[in-house]
Amino acid sequence: MMAKLYQQNGTVKGDISLPDSVFAAEVNEHVLHQVIKSYQANQRQGTAKTKSRAEVSGGGKKPWRQKGTGRARAGSNTSPVWARGGKAFGPVPRDYYTVIPRKLKKLALVSALSSRAKDERILVVDALSFDEPKTQLIAAMLEAMNLAGKKNLLILDNDGVKNVYLSGRNIRDLDIRPVAEINALDVIGSENIIFGGEGLITKVEEAVAK
Repeated sequence: MMAKLYQQNGTVKGDISLPDSVFAAEVNEHVLHQVIKSYQANQRQGTAKTKSRAEVSGGGKKPWRQKGTGRARAGSNTSPVWARGGKAFGPVPRDYYTVIPRKLKKLALVSALSSRAKDERILVVDALSFDEPKTQLIAAMLEAMNLAGKKNLLILDNDGVKNVYLSGRNIRDLDIRPVAEINALDVIGSENIIFGGEGLITKVEEAVAK
């Protein structure tokens, strides 16, 4: 599997070979769906809450006598059928977190990267480093690579490249992740995957092989 190799200014430098074990594997859609659904569930706060009829104010006294008024029988103004009454079977705080097995995480990541590679959505910059934070530098690079206005994921090394992160964090539709933190949800949620260094390809291959 091959991908376009770019210079920092956005011009094409050539092609780079991607390891087939990571970027040309069979896409396991079932595992990919399962893992992405778990990632999304783990991001839920689970703080939705409504008051039951035991928690709303009121109640205690029967609104009117049982018979002779011509109105429907009522025992409490906290009933769910009354305005300002309690909510029947409403949501309560809960934890949506699910544990994702490590092997499934890796398999889903390989499937996501392979899917993007087959669509020619993997791009590599030979070396990405700035002397100072400057958003214009990242914006110019994306413009030269014809990626401006698209949903992009920029993967950086874990060490250094602070100026690159500071330069790109305010750009709309650009997500920046350290190579050690990328997952299937980040990859599938982006149109284009940009590796900010040739060495990052090897790091991803080593991480998946562990």
